[in-house]
Amino acid sequence: MLFLQLLLLVVLLPGGDSEDAFQEPISFRILLTTSFCNRSWTQNQGSAWLDELQTHGWDNKTGAFIFLRPWSKGNFSNEELLEVEKFFYTYSIRSPSTYHNHVSEWQLEYPFQVQLVLGCDSHFGEASVGFMWIAYQGSDLVSFQNTSWWPSPKGGSRARQVCTVFNQCHVYNEIAHKLLSDFCPQFLLGLLDAGKAYLQRQVRPEAWLSTGPSPGPGRLLLVCHVSGFYPKPVWVMWMRGEQEQRGTQRGDLLPHADGTWYLQMSLDVKSREAAGLSCRVRHSSLGGQDMVLYWEQSHSMGLVFLVVTVPLVLLAGLALWLWKRWKTHQIPQCTDLSSERDPSSPGSCTYLNPAQW
Repeated sequence: MLFLQLLLLVVLLPGGDSEDAFQEPISFRILLTTSFCNRSWTQNQGSAWLDELQTHGWDNKTGAFIFLRPWSKGNFSNEELLEVEKFFYTYSIRSPSTYHNHVSEWQLEYPFQVQLVLGCDSHFGEASVGFMWIAYQGSDLVSFQNTSWWPSPKGGSRARQVCTVFNQCHVYNEIAHKLLSDFCPQFLLGLLDAGKAYLQRQVRPEAWLSTGPSPGPGRLLLVCHVSGFYPKPVWVMWMRGEQEQRGTQRGDLLPHADGTWYLQMSLDVKSREAAGLSCRVRHSSLGGQDMVLYWEQSHSMGLVFLVVTVPLVLLAGLALWLWKRWKTHQIPQCTDLSSERDPSSPGSCTYLNPAQW
């Protein structure tokens, strides 16, 4: 069963050398979650990620990989991919029996989940030895180091029992060591090379200022929004001159569907102290030039907008009212039209013109 589990790592097989193009640390991870509802029902969910970017999915009904990026296949041939899919599908069917057979010994209680995480990291263009660990119900259980399984300090007796069973498979552990130390690092570098154009793109952020819900009487919550930037690292701070404002609150970095990111920074200040504040943004796409948004300029622009827009709206409304009034007074005023009359006769229709209003 452990061997079938390790076959999942075959997806990490390399297809060629990669240039040392990435200097920032980056990781490749495969996540597999097996849900055990009872002894006769289990479900697997698998995916692969390059940092926060999902590169692969998995259809647990057909056993087919889902390649979410044009470069997710790396240098694999279709025949190699089909073989890996077969191994992965076999694992998904047979692996749960390992846990079912040790429910009592390992004190597993239905329903429960087992999470498998495996992968490797790249630092300054060189990939490290891979890692693999298993969690039970979201808590670390065991990890693989060199050629052996080791219990997590939080795993207790259950973790020690799992390691005892897994460490009896010496041949399989040797295979795991080779997969993590050789294949995973090479595949990661190949994946980075294949997706270089996408992963190294630079997208400039858009930024704007607003106010949030009032923190209290006489106070303002200033919000700086930074959106649509890539790559993820960004520095944003509320400033007064060159002085960083320590009360700046950083929100969560949130992903957009197109792979870019969004961040907001807020600052709670007294209303009379808002003047002179600015939001400064630093990002690799800006070419070394900070993006600076001044609160008083943003606020004054809003006032200018109101001063200009409101009179225009009022004038447009007045013009519309006059036009409708003129159309109303163009309605013909007629006497009896049942018989033919001379147009100049009293029974004909007459029209009012604006001079007669």
